[in-house]
Order: sequence, then structure tokens, then C-alpha cells
Amino acid sequence: AAQKRGVRSLSPLDPEVLSVFVPPFISKEDSQGAVGNCATLGKGRRRSFRKKREKPKTEAWKSPPGDCKGPDSEDISIPGGVDLVALPQLCFPDDCCFYNGTAHWEPSWPSLVGAAGCFVPFAVCVVSRFPYYNSLKDCLSCLLTHLKLCKDFEVDNHIKDFAARLSLIPSPPPGPLHLMFNMKPLHVVFPSRADPDSPVIDLDLHLPLLCFQPEKVLQEADGLILIDIDHGSITCSKFSDSGVDVPDIPFLVAQTFIQRVQSLQLYPELHLAHLSSSTDLNEGRARQRAWQQTLNSCIQHITLQLLVGIFREVKNHLNYEHRVFNSEEFLKTRAMGEQQFYKQVLDTYMFHSFLKARLSRRMDAYAQMDLDTQSEEDRISGMLVSPRRPTVEKMASRKSSPLNITHRRMVVSMPSLQDITLPELPARNFSLRIMDTTGCRNSSPVLNVAPKSTYMFKIPEIHFPLMSQCIQTYHANFVTLLSKAMNLLGPDNSLLLARYFYLRGLVHLMQGQLLSALSDFQNLYKTDIRIFPTDLVKGTVESMSASERSQAEKTPELRRLIAEVLDKPGEATKADDAVKHFELPKKHMQLEDFVKRVQESGIVKDTNIIHRLFDALTVGQQKLIDPETFRDFYNCWKETEAQAQEVSLPSLVVEHLDKNECVYKLSSSVKTNRGVGKIALTQKRLFLLTEGRPGYVEISTFRNIEEVRSTTVAFLLLRIPTLKIKMMSKKDVFEANLKSECDLWHLMVKEMWAGKKLADDHKDPQYVQQALTNVLLMDAVVGTLQSPGAIYAASKLSYFDKMKNEMPMAVPKTTAETLKHKINPSAGETGPQAIDVLLYTPGYLDPAEKVEDAHPKLWCALSEGRVIVFDASSWTIHQHCFKVGTSKVNCMVMAEQSQVWVGSDDSIIYIINVHSMSCNKQLTDHRTGVTGLIVQDGKKPSEVYSCSLDGTVLAWDVSTLQVTCCFQVPYGGLTSISLHSSNLWCCTGSNIVVMTTHGSLCKELRTDEDLKEAQSSFLGLQLLPEQGQLWTACAGRGEVCIWSLEDLAQAPQRIHLQDCSEVSCMIRVKRQIWVGGKGPSQGRLKGKIYVIDVERKTVEKELVAHADTVRTLCSAEDRYVLSGSGREEGKIAIWKVE
Repeated sequence: AAQKRGVRSLSPLDPEVLSVFVPPFISKEDSQGAVGNCATLGKGRRRSFRKKREKPKTEAWKSPPGDCKGPDSEDISIPGGVDLVALPQLCFPDDCCFYNGTAHWEPSWPSLVGAAGCFVPFAVCVVSRFPYYNSLKDCLSCLLTHLKLCKDFEVDNHIKDFAARLSLIPSPPPGPLHLMFNMKPLHVVFPSRADPDSPVIDLDLHLPLLCFQPEKVLQEADGLILIDIDHGSITCSKFSDSGVDVPDIPFLVAQTFIQRVQSLQLYPELHLAHLSSSTDLNEGRARQRAWQQTLNSCIQHITLQLLVGIFREVKNHLNYEHRVFNSEEFLKTRAMGEQQFYKQVLDTYMFHSFLKARLSRRMDAYAQMDLDTQSEEDRISGMLVSPRRPTVEKMASRKSSPLNITHRRMVVSMPSLQDITLPELPARNFSLRIMDTTGCRNSSPVLNVAPKSTYMFKIPEIHFPLMSQCIQTYHANFVTLLSKAMNLLGPDNSLLLARYFYLRGLVHLMQGQLLSALSDFQNLYKTDIRIFPTDLVKGTVESMSASERSQAEKTPELRRLIAEVLDKPGEATKADDAVKHFELPKKHMQLEDFVKRVQESGIVKDTNIIHRLFDALTVGQQKLIDPETFRDFYNCWKETEAQAQEVSLPSLVVEHLDKNECVYKLSSSVKTNRGVGKIALTQKRLFLLTEGRPGYVEISTFRNIEEVRSTTVAFLLLRIPTLKIKMMSKKDVFEANLKSECDLWHLMVKEMWAGKKLADDHKDPQYVQQALTNVLLMDAVVGTLQSPGAIYAASKLSYFDKMKNEMPMAVPKTTAETLKHKINPSAGETGPQAIDVLLYTPGYLDPAEKVEDAHPKLWCALSEGRVIVFDASSWTIHQHCFKVGTSKVNCMVMAEQSQVWVGSDDSIIYIINVHSMSCNKQLTDHRTGVTGLIVQDGKKPSEVYSCSLDGTVLAWDVSTLQVTCCFQVPYGGLTSISLHSSNLWCCTGSNIVVMTTHGSLCKELRTDEDLKEAQSSFLGLQLLPEQGQLWTACAGRGEVCIWSLEDLAQAPQRIHLQDCSEVSCMIRVKRQIWVGGKGPSQGRLKGKIYVIDVERKTVEKELVAHADTVRTLCSAEDRYVLSGSGREEGKIAIWKVE
């Protein structure tokens, strides 16, 4: 166009970097007190840099008028970590040019105009640590409007002013608080990250969906990817020359993703059509921003569902203890048409990072989505760890789904496709109408993802960002506005309060007010510990002068904070988080190595079972297992597992089975007295799958078996091994000529029978699952050894049958009648773990909860600070695991309806939010282990009292988490507290001290001479004010003492507990006292519970509760009592209260 107007041809120029502006822009000398000691927190850097050039010639047009700066006076230095080599090509991809003459267009970027009419375009680029794409684009747009009006010699000053202004805007901490800044004429919003593990999302995520069809968006590739938005094409450098096809994402999850994307509303005009037109620029932008935020949330949700659908079954092939992923077995479970996709994905760095997060049990967005979309069947199976087999319900769904059938046929056999009709997908929604997707709701429901509530904080104006006084004023205004916003917040809005504390701490640091900054950061413990800036606080502490450090340590909270951040181990001591891939062993294995290898393989985790397997595989030989034996055993197990996956039962058979039953073993075709067919074993029964016309013949449930025998019957001159099963409810005996399989089936049926009897007697379904594991291991051992001694070797795994025969353990009648159920929190672990504390919380239908989350819950504290939550309406796992530190948990209590407080041996009280199931708050005011927590009922606002081993008692306001009272109990050794009539009853070793809630001593109970001689101490008490009694239990004693409240000096009445070695815990339920401990039963020490009538003062029941000591008791609405045992058993028993 220029040439047509007679302008001479354009001359090419090589673009170069002229100036770089880097904070801080005010030197320490200039600012004096403005930044104070803040400069010591980071490396000092120059404020700006100018590219050093050769001395220019004297032509007037080369030097803009009024430019008196000397370019040679500044260094050529570039700040560390910033690479500017590619910057010119980024700003000017087609080079730049200049010409002489009159401009016939308005340039999109400012130009330097010389005296001779020379136009030289230039660009401004902002380099940011965080990807604020839209925000920085808005900022640069505002800068452009100012630069168009300024003189050429003012350009550098304007850009430097702009850079200084930007550098004073902090990045908001993760969470719901966004920052807004008036850049004039626009209000620019800097969004926060959703959580500490997520990146900043400041992009319009729907743009790819406007440019490409969803099928194209789903394509994955490796290497450099070039996207041509104008023509809607994608080019991948890695495959462009080799001609390799990019594998498709798995069919079913891809179709679900496409359907969900097609239900999205991608056009803001349709959303805003019914609203009035905005007459204010910033109001219109706010509307657009809200719409975009909602759409981004939906797209993120859909994409997360896609990832969960693709990788949900990865967790079935992980071993958490040894951080192993069995990639080969995972690939075997994928359909043939999906193999190439998964092979490529499994080799990527991103998948490796994904595995690290899964093996670390990180509760991130993926894990939460996986948990939220888990089926009820999967929740139940998580409680009953047994070898993976398809249930009857899954078999039926596999048959009934036409989409599944089609997909399976396409990826496995690829028959003629003319008779297969693919299900039609709904057409893409190009109309104004809301698409009716009722037809596809079962597979992909319409998304109604409400974005999380967000809040906006407006940053104060920055008038002159290059003047120290103005910066001081800006910081002071910032602190004032933050403090004002905090005062307006309710005490329950701790999520937002934490963000204000964080920002105010940052500003205090910039002001040089280190103590105020540390105080704000310390408050994050009580509001949201997730955003605590550990490295920043540690750097601040290390930069403090001796006088500042001394002043900080005068405040207990700051003294604790300083010790906490300085004592934390560095990265060097970080646990190894490497991921290993499972490999078969290549060397001979002793027991320890064999245990590790079996656990890595995913076959079984329980250490005791693996010890028995080791004995079975080494019968009659040296206690070493060679690699060939391990390989044969592994292959036998996996072949049996694969065969079970292929079992297809006729619908006539399925009708007779429960939906959660699985077929674990099928015999060969054998002759029986009820026809010819295959004997099938499930976790519940034996049945005959008849041949010819497939049919179902019931043999027996394991509960109904009376006797199992292995005999022989004569046939001509032969003796054929035969299995005989006698039932309780039938007179006839089932006989099967199992021939060579007879001895194995005899072992397996007896083990399942014994497991079922133990499960019924102990109300513990885990016995059946363990028996199933034993049975399948027997089968694999016989298949591995294939020798005359194989059956004898397999009998080493017949654990429950031997237990039943060698040591008949009849459950006492009273115990059997009172016991309702048992659950195992350690299911799926390498061994049982001790249960330290139990807490039952009733269900509340709170508006903040989903209906299914409003069920009553059982909170179970295990070793090393692990807390598991059960749904108390079904006894299934509601939340797999919280980590509350790494020390032993001593106590738990529910404070109001939304918080569970956990007291730990590490002196910290951890607060769990019941609605979000997150633990983001900590109370750190105790100095030794927290031993007791008690709630003052009926008082508003609620108060919680906590005590620690050093005798400190703290009273807490639940709403503000502030300490309202603090006092010291004499003697120390404080192990528990109880509250009655505004008095606290405290167990302190050999004394019980009664204090008022304000710390005044009321009365005291000392142990009598008998207890002093035995050096015994009080471990718990129960107050019965209506009876005028105090009930106490002492460590190492098998008795309960009853004291008169009127005169504590009187000798107590003692109730001796028969066959009780020691008492460990005690609670009151209705008009009963339940006492837990241990004592002899049937020749062994067992965990016992004694139920005492408080009026008659007699033991009503003696319950043989556990195989180990009863460590903790809790009441569930006075209808049930729950008991937890030591690490030898590690189970929870549920007892009926009468």
C-alpha cells in the first residue's frame, strides 16, 4: 500500500531490546524506612537497565528531540533467570521496518517519530512469574492509551512508571479472593489460584472449543504442537514426517466428554441476551468475567471427569507401601483398541507425576472427583479387600449396555460392521434453545457446576510509584483497607480471613514491620494452614536482627512459630517419592524380600498371609524361593484372575445370585449326583453350572454346610476321588467325582466354611474375604508346584480351618447377643493397626452439606496421626484418610456441627471441617501433648476446654478460635478432664483435682495408700451427680472405685472385675458404666468389656470383645457402644445397649 502511494520501499531492521525494568525501583537509600530490612530478604538488583550501544552519529533525525538521557551511562546487565534472546522475534515475528514520509494509517503500537518523519515501531513485553494472560493484556491496553498521548521522550518514563506500578501489586494467595486494581480506564482483576496445587487460570478456556470440534480437542500428541486458529488445523512436529497416527482417547470416555461439551453454552451473547445493556464499561466487563468464570468451572469439571474416566483403574495396580505401579497388568486390563493410547501416555513425564501424586495419597482435585463419583459397590468393596473379580451386577451391566457391546466388538474382534448401529450422539447445539439431553442423562448428565464463591478486594491507588513517600502511603492505605475488611467479616468466614492475613503480612514485610508480618502469618494456623508461606517466613526469621529476634520470642505464639519454621527439615531429608515399575525377581529370595515382592505384585498385602504363603512354597526344601517358582506362582494367579474376568453366566443363573456375588473358582466339568456340570464357588455359596442346556443347581451356602468329606467311590476296578458335602437343611448329601481336583476342592470348601462360621460368630464379614484370599492362594500354590506334595503345601494356607479344629473358639452367648457388627479400618494395609480414639458424630441436614454427607459418621484415629471416617449408616468408608501430623492422637471432640477437633501428642490441636472434609486449621498454644478435649454444652458461643500433659488448661471460643482463659493445674501429668457444673475434674497422675473454669482450686482427691504402694495412677473418671458418686479407674488395676462426692476423703467402694488384668478406658451410657480392658479368656489374654449397673453396682455383662486390649470406647446416641482394639487385631466392634 505504501508503494502504490509513491512511498519508497520499506527498509528492514533487526529489532533489539532497548530497556529492561526490574523491581525494586526505589533503592534502600532513597526509601530509607519505606522498605527497611525488607531488602535483606532477597538479592539486591538494579532498578533498570538500558542496552549499551555504540555512540550514535550526530544526525538530528536519529535522536528524538528533548532526549537528554545518556544511554551509555547505564549497565548492559540483564536480571538473572530472564532470557531475552527470543524476545525480538516474539514481538516482531516478521521483522520490523521504517520509512520516511507521511503515515497513512494509525499504528497499533506507539512509534518513535523522528524529525525527518521516520517511523520506528516498538513493543512492550511484560514478563511475569504467573500466567496472568487476560490481566496483563488489560494492563498493556491501558498503557497503550497513555503512550498514544505522550511525547516521544516521555515514553521510557511512562513505561518505567507502569512497571513500578505493576511490581507493587501482590499476587493473591490461593483461594476465593481476587485482587482488583484501577489501571485507568479499566479495573483490572488478578485472579487467585483455586488451591495451592493448581495454576492460575486467567485464560478463556472455551476458545479451543470455538475453533475445533471436541473430537479434535481430544487428540493427544507429543513434541511441538502448532495450532493454526485461522484455519482450524493442528500440526505435530513429532509425527509430521514419520506419518505415525495419533492414538484416540478411549472410546467410551471420549463419547461422554463430547456429549458434555455439546451441552455447554459457549456464547456469552446468549447468556447476556435477557439482561439490560450495560452503560458502564467496568460493569459490562464484570458481567463477562462472571460468565467466563462459570464456563471455565464447567470446562475444568468436564475435563477432570475425563481424566478420572481414563485413569480411574490405575489405583487398582498400585502398591503404596513400596511405591510400585504394575504397568503390564494395567495394560492387560485395557481393550485392544486402547492399548496404543495407554502405552504412549504411560511413558510421559506428566503420567509419572500423576503416579507420584497417587502413591503419596494426595487428596487433590482428581482424588476428590474419583471419590465423589465412586459407586456404592466400590465403596463397599473398599471395606472388604479381596481379589478383584467382576460381580454379578457388573456382568449383567456388561451384557445390557449396547454401547459397551459395540465398543468391545469394535476393539477386540472387528467383525463386519454393517449390522452394528452406533448410538447416535446429540447434534451440536448451534441454536438458541437449551438442548434436551434427557435421552443421554444416564451416561452423561447435563452439568450444573456452580463456581465457587469468589470475593474481590480493591487495591488502593498508587499515585507516584517511583516516589518513596507515595509508596509508604500506598502500603499504609493497603494495611488500613485490609484491616477494615477483616473487621467486617464474621468469625465463621475463616477462609476469607486467612487471605487478608496473608496479604497484610506481605505488606507488613514490605514496610519492614517484621513482627507484625510474623504475627499475621502465625494467624494462618487458625484460619487456613494450606497457604502458610514457609520459605518466606523462614527467610524473614533468618534476616532478623538479634534485638528483633529477642523481641519476637517474648511473645509465646511467635516463639513457637520461629521454632517451628527453623526446626523443619530441609529438602535434603525429603522422603524418596520415586515410582518403581513392577518387575519379576531375578534372584533367590529369603522371607523378607519375598514379602516385599508379593506386596509389590498386588496379589496380597497382609504380612501374616505372605508368611504362610512362603511356608507353603518352601515345604520340604531350603527356606529360599527361586525366581522361577515366583514367576510360575505369579502367572498362575494372574491366569486365574483373567479367567474369572471372562466368566459369562446365563441370565437364568444370574437370577439366583446376589448382585455383589463374584465367581472365584470354577471346577472342570464333573459328574455329580445332581447332574453333569462345573462347580462354581462364590463368597457365599457353591452351585452347579449344568452343561448342555445351561442351568443353575444350588449345592449349598457355606452357612448351611454341616460336614465336608473327601472319599473315594468304586467304579469298575477304579477308586474315584469324590467330594461329599452334607447340609443342615437337607437329608441328602451332594457328591461330586472331582478326580484329581478333589483334594484341592476339599481344602477350599472347608476353609470357606470355617471363614463363614467365624464371620457369623464374630459378626465380621472380613473373615470371608480373608478365607477367599486363602482359597485362591491354595489354588495358585497347587498350580505352581504340580507335585505330589502340592496339596500338603497348600494346606499351610488353610488357616481358618485349622483354627476351627485345633482351637475351637465358641463366642460366649452374652457376647454373641450383644455384638452387632465388626469393621476393620486396616483393611488393605500390610497389617492391623491400633485404634487410638473413636468419635461418633450424629447426622445433621445442614444446607452446606450434600444429603449423602449428612449421615452420622464414625471418626477413627489410627497410628501416626491417620484418621479414617466411616458412614455410620452403612459402615462404609466415607473418607479414606486424613493426616493430622505424624504423632499419636489422644482425643477427639465435635465442636458445634461443623468442626471436629483432634488433640495430638505433638502438642497441636487439628481442626477438621466436617462439610469440606479438610483439615486446614491448627491451634498451637499448647507446649506438650494434648491429652483431653471437652465441650461445654448449651453455652453460646460454644467453648472447648483442652488440656496437655504439663498441666495447662485452655478455654477456646469456637467461633473465633481465641483463648479466653488459661490456667495451670497443680502436679502436672494431666491425662484427662471432665466438665460438670462449671467445674473441671482433672486426672493428674495419683490425684484428681477439681478446678473452676477460671482456674481456682476447689477440691482434691488423692489416691489411697493401697494405690500409692502399687504406684498406680488415675486414667479416667465418670461423674454421676444424681447418685452423688465419682467413678474412677486406675492404670494396671482390674477394678473400679466409687467415691462419694459429699466427702472425697472417705474410702471408696470397689467393684472387682472378674478375670480382668487391667482397665484401659471407661464411659457412661444411660444408667450403665462400660469399662474396657483385658483379661484371660479360654486360655489367652483377650480384650474385654464390663457393663456395670450404676444403681446395683454389679457387673451385668462380661463381653469378650477383641483379640487385643480394648483401647477406646465411645457411645453412639446411647443406642450403641463402639470399642476399638490394640494393634494385634485393630478392629472396631459395635455393641447394642439395653
